[in-house]
Amino acid sequence: MTKYEFLERFQLHQLADYHASSKIRTAHIRMDNLRQASVLIGLVERNNRLNVILTRRAQHLKHHPGQVSFPGGKVEKNDRTIIDTALREAKEEIGLHYEQVSVIGQLPKLVTVTEFHVTPVLAFVDSNYQPVIDANEVDTLFEVPLEFLARAENMSAVNFTVRGATHRVLSIPYKEHFIWGVTAQIIESLQTQLQLS
Repeated sequence: MTKYEFLERFQLHQLADYHASSKIRTAHIRMDNLRQASVLIGLVERNNRLNVILTRRAQHLKHHPGQVSFPGGKVEKNDRTIIDTALREAKEEIGLHYEQVSVIGQLPKLVTVTEFHVTPVLAFVDSNYQPVIDANEVDTLFEVPLEFLARAENMSAVNFTVRGATHRVLSIPYKEHFIWGVTAQIIESLQTQLQLS
């Protein structure tokens, strides 16, 4: 998918919400208890096609060790906007400089079971960026073709029951990587937005 095709699909459709099961799973969470956070969906042009920047979180982290994620994190007091949070976190985690990023929009906020209100920020990233990984937060960085992530047939959904509650878990295997959790939920919303399948 080219930049032009992405912008055409992204801008001509109403923002796609998250699957109803996501809302059911977090319905018990009080909105005033939520901590604000954002992630950066970085789109990099390679050979006239877009790739998405993803990271694998460091194994020693307390929360979600080893999981695939977008660069991002919680809002800090010096962040002026939710976009500032995504850009600051991307700089800290993977060395992405502000001038290498052109923000193009956002997906809807997602409430997580860990009581975060996460805003995915979409941006084009300069193809000449040179990642500098913070090993305290990130084990590795990799790119996935947007067309692969945007196709619904590449994602699986499994329902399982814990303590009488049914949970829907999404996953996308890509090479040696296994994408699931909040990252997969955000990708599902992006799939709906782009409507490739």
